Amino acid sequence: MKTLVTGYNEEAINILKSALERRNHHVIVGEPEERLLNTIEEDNISLILLSDFSEKGLRLCRLTRASERGKHRTVIAVISKEHMEHLHRMLDAEVDQYITESLFDEQRLDVRLAFAEKMARNKEEQFLIEQKLRESEARARSILRTTVDAIITIDRHAQIRTFNKAAEDLFLYKASEVIGKNVKLLMPQPYRREHDDYINNYHNTGHKKIIGIGREVTGLRKDGSSFPMYLAVSEVNVNGQRLYTGIVRDITEQRRLEQEVLRISEHERHRIGQDLHDGLGQMLTGISLINRNIANSLRDENHPLAEEVDDITRLVKEADEYARSLSRGLIPVEFEGQGLKAALERMMKNAEKLFNITCKLEAPDNLQFEDSTNLTHLYRVVQEATSNAVKHGNASEVHISIDSDEERLVIKIEDNGTGFSDDWEEERGLGVRIMHFRSQLIGANLEIGSSGKLGGAAIIVTLYPVGTSYSYK
Repeated sequence: MKTLVTGYNEEAINILKSALERRNHHVIVGEPEERLLNTIEEDNISLILLSDFSEKGLRLCRLTRASERGKHRTVIAVISKEHMEHLHRMLDAEVDQYITESLFDEQRLDVRLAFAEKMARNKEEQFLIEQKLRESEARARSILRTTVDAIITIDRHAQIRTFNKAAEDLFLYKASEVIGKNVKLLMPQPYRREHDDYINNYHNTGHKKIIGIGREVTGLRKDGSSFPMYLAVSEVNVNGQRLYTGIVRDITEQRRLEQEVLRISEHERHRIGQDLHDGLGQMLTGISLINRNIANSLRDENHPLAEEVDDITRLVKEADEYARSLSRGLIPVEFEGQGLKAALERMMKNAEKLFNITCKLEAPDNLQFEDSTNLTHLYRVVQEATSNAVKHGNASEVHISIDSDEERLVIKIEDNGTGFSDDWEEERGLGVRIMHFRSQLIGANLEIGSSGKLGGAAIIVTLYPVGTSYSYK
C-alpha cells in the first residue's frame, strides 16, 4: 500500500515511517504543500498520515477531500496533548481518526495502523464499486437514449419509473409528463381498465400473461391515436423491490404490409371465386342446357345414346353445383344485406352436413360493415374456431353469438367438447395462431377460455370501434 506521511514533526514522521515500513508500506514523505496533491493523485495514495497539527496540514486535508476521490482516501492525524484544543478543527477538515499517546507505544501504534489500513482498503473498494456502478449506469443511460425501441420501467404499483427517448418519440409524451404516473395512461380502453386487475392478479397468483412471454397489444399516444405494438416485459428484483421493464416496438408498418398482403390475397380469392361463378359456372350451365336438348331429341328418335347423354347432362349439372360451391367458399361473405350473419348461417349449415354436429347462431339482423376486410377476417376466425371445436375438441354442438353496441362488437364461439388443455398457450397449434393473427390485423382482442354454458371451449373476439368500420343500425 502506498502511504503519504506529511507534516513538520520529524520525530513523529520517523516513528510513523518505520512502523509503516514494518507493515510493508511504500512510504512517501513530504511537507504539507499543495504540490503534494499531484503526488496523491498520480501515485493513487489511499492512506495519508499527518505527523502534527498545522494550518497547512489542515488545508492539505481539505483540498484532498475536495478532489474527485477525496472522500475515498483515509486521513489519520497525530495530535499532541497541547494541541487537543484544535481537535474540532481537525474533525471539521474531515480527518477520519487521530493518534495521541499511542504514537510512542509500538504495539498500540501497530494496532492503530492496522485499523487505518483496513479503513483505507474499505474506502478503496467502495470507490471501485461506486465507479463500476457509475460506469454501468452511464452505459445503461446511453443504451436507453440511443436504442430504437421504447423502453419503459414500472414498479409493482404500475407507476412509471423510466421513460427513454424512443418512448417519448413513440407515445408523444415527455418523460417528465409520465414519470410517477400509472402506465395505463399509455393504454386505450378496455386495456386501461383491465391493467390494474392484471397486475394485482399476478402479484396474488403468480400467473403470467405477458411477463417473460411478449405479445402484441395496442398503445395510446398523447394525441389520442392508437397503434399496434409488440410488448416484451421482463421482471427484475432490485433491493427487494419488484420492477418491470417493457420493451415496446411499433409494428404499425408491419401490420399495414400484412394487411395489404392479405387484402391482395382476398382479392385474388374473390376474383377466382367470381370467375368460377360467372365464367365456369355459366359455361357449365350452358353445356347442361345444350345436352338436355340433345338428349330430348335423341329420346324422341328412340336413339340408343339418349340415356348416355342424360348421364352427361347430370354430371355437368353436378360439376356446375360443385363449381358454385367452390365459389361460395372463396367468397364466403355477402357484402350486401345481412353480410356476416348470412355467411355464418351458410357456414353452419355446411358444418352440420360435413361434421354431423348441431350449430346455433344468435346475431342481430342489422349489423353492417363498410370494411369488407374486417368482415372476412371475422368470418375466417369463426370458421376456424368451429373447425377446431370438432377436430380437436370432439364437439357435437357449437353455439355462435354476436353482440354489438356503440363501444364494441363481441363474437363468442362456444362448444361442448373437451376444451383446451392447461398448457395450450405453450403448445398452441397453427389454427390458434391464425385466429390470433387475423384478430390482431383488424385490432380485435381474442380470448380463449372455458364455456360456462356448454362446458367446452369458448373463444371470444372483441372488436372496438377504433380503427374499425361497423355499424349497429
